[in-house]
Amino acid sequence: MTRVAGIDCGTNSIRLLVADVHPETGDLIELDRRMTIVRLGQGVDKTGRLAPEALERTFAACRAYAEVIKELGAEKLRFVATSASRDAENRADFVNGVVEILGVGPEVITGDQEAEFSFTGATGELHGDDRRLVVDIGGGSTEFVVGNRHVEAARSVDIGCVRLTERHIRHDPPTAEEADAIRADVRAALDLAAEAVPIDSAETLVGLAGSVTTVAAIALGLPAYDSEKIHHARISAAQVAEVTDRLLASTHAERAAIPVIHPGRVDVIIAGALVLREIVERVGAHEVVVSEHDILDGIALSVA
Repeated sequence: MTRVAGIDCGTNSIRLLVADVHPETGDLIELDRRMTIVRLGQGVDKTGRLAPEALERTFAACRAYAEVIKELGAEKLRFVATSASRDAENRADFVNGVVEILGVGPEVITGDQEAEFSFTGATGELHGDDRRLVVDIGGGSTEFVVGNRHVEAARSVDIGCVRLTERHIRHDPPTAEEADAIRADVRAALDLAAEAVPIDSAETLVGLAGSVTTVAAIALGLPAYDSEKIHHARISAAQVAEVTDRLLASTHAERAAIPVIHPGRVDVIIAGALVLREIVERVGAHEVVVSEHDILDGIALSVA
């Protein structure tokens, strides 16, 4: 086994996985997995730049992760940066800060690479020969990947819970017009994704990342966030619709009172739920298989 560390830095959160991985079989033993909301993509859609306060929040998380990596003795580290840092004019500030703290540079991967990692991480434990559509709803972008054991087609589109919230939501709760504007953006993005990925052809829909796992936790009625109960849970299309409607009608304070919603997601979960609902309805899925394993696991496997 090789002890490795993988970091996934997205638009909304930065996450760390330290694991022992068998380089031939792909077996993975998780040692530490953690997530910090840093909102690196704060304002990027509007300004095209990473905000100084967003960079400092991200660097603070990197310093904490460096301590964990050192303590657990990971032999290799791979730092992958996704949507926000692809878009930013001042990404050199981000790159230099990460190198200084962690000793490795962030790999600003393409949407297709992001999709490959997500698919590998999410489907490694799933059995059967069914074709799967893996959907990774992030803060700035969403990845669509179709395949079975290997990726057949992938596409990244610029819809995510942070991007859509900042673009459209001005009221609490959002107005019907604001919700419709989000839906319109998602539907246009789905048309774009469908040009490259046969999103209607898969037998199983697998959903990843915080928006999906949070909707699942609410649907399951969990008193607190529980990764073990959420991982591989099956949430019906009706449950997705019901949770989305509940969130659309809720105020910020009401959402904050739901124990399974991370404080950093309270203001963006409505847009995330709308993205998931539109995907479920577009592909005609009866249910979503929820995975807690995602791009982080794919990164760790790639390091080993």
